[in-house]
Amino acid sequence: MPETRTYHGQCHCGAVRYTATTDLGSLMDCNCSRCRRLGWVMQSVPAENFELLSGADKLVDYRFNTKAIQHLFCRDCGIESFARGQDREGRELVMINVNALDDAPAVDRATIMHWNGAEA
Repeated sequence: MPETRTYHGQCHCGAVRYTATTDLGSLMDCNCSRCRRLGWVMQSVPAENFELLSGADKLVDYRFNTKAIQHLFCRDCGIESFARGQDREGRELVMINVNALDDAPAVDRATIMHWNGAEA
């Protein structure tokens, strides 16, 4: 089982920076029209394990489909390094883009969960 630790993430230009404490044990990708184009590798993190360090004023919100997920991207470089939403029980969570972490291990996409968002 992966080790729980605090990871550091950022957008491409570095204006948006955050930390997320997680074990990276439930990585997934999605084939919806948006995720497929972005190439996200996702990890769900309880909101209390996420801290936005800088760049709140740079974040732009984009919502589509059910409009339940707050896709937040940097207005300067355009990178979405995390999104905010709720799980099925209504708990606040942050979905981090593992590809935006500074110190994440390499990901083998053949070993992660694949969400069929195209049909959801």
